[in-house]
Amino acid sequence: MSETFSLGGDLTVNRLGYGAMRLTGEGIWGYPADRDNAIAVLRRAVELGINFIDTADSYGPHINEELIRQALHPYADDLVIATKGGLLRTGPNEWITLGKPAYLRQAVETSLVRLGVERIDLYQLHRIDPEVALEDQVGELRKLQDEGKIRHIGLSEVDVDQLKAAQEVAPIVSVQNLYNLANRQHEAVLEHTTEHNIAFIPWFPVATGDLARPGGVLDAAAQEHEATPAQLALAWLLRKSPVVLPIPGTSSIAHLEENTAAAGIKLTDEEFEKLSALG
Repeated sequence: MSETFSLGGDLTVNRLGYGAMRLTGEGIWGYPADRDNAIAVLRRAVELGINFIDTADSYGPHINEELIRQALHPYADDLVIATKGGLLRTGPNEWITLGKPAYLRQAVETSLVRLGVERIDLYQLHRIDPEVALEDQVGELRKLQDEGKIRHIGLSEVDVDQLKAAQEVAPIVSVQNLYNLANRQHEAVLEHTTEHNIAFIPWFPVATGDLARPGGVLDAAAQEHEATPAQLALAWLLRKSPVVLPIPGTSSIAHLEENTAAAGIKLTDEEFEKLSALG
């Protein structure tokens, strides 16, 4: 299994996690076509040594959290389930930012019930609502943390200035931003989190785009390791920084096993530099 990282200094997780978003219907709406398969995928993830699972109340909505409880409750002592709030769903592929403190409080309270826990290990603000003061959004999560309902607070899709502003209100232990081998728009955030030992959780981590074309550097490295381009993309992320916690998501047990095997791939310095240069 992958190396470990300590979230907030007291929650140690294996660095390669699992993103559960895909265990829903089309458009991240409704139940998955095969609910038994979704349960089996979650249970297989834990069997493979994954102890960090990422979800959100907006996935389904609500259905993702319910499936996790159905599959894994009562939870193993070392299993960390991270969830998120701050997005309102009105239909398939529709996402509306809503960061009013009362709504965030409701989101936390209902996630506690759906997950069957008294405290959420990592609660992430899914998006900053531009219509609500940042200090009010993070401040409400800090209140819930003080009440013992949240253990640690994280953010999603933020820049360095927003992260620093949030840290004035509450301790922030993680940032979840779009980042992968082909898309490194948040490089500055990754550098900042690395410097300050804050977890960086890249979503959409296995995207390779045109980088996986036959005969290219990624393809050659994949063949050298008898691996897939997706596995190499994950191996590159794990090598990129010790604070990176990739959360590849899939609704296929075969793909789950393939992704998890990426933790065992060790890139040479030359391979890492060549792959880094692709971006």
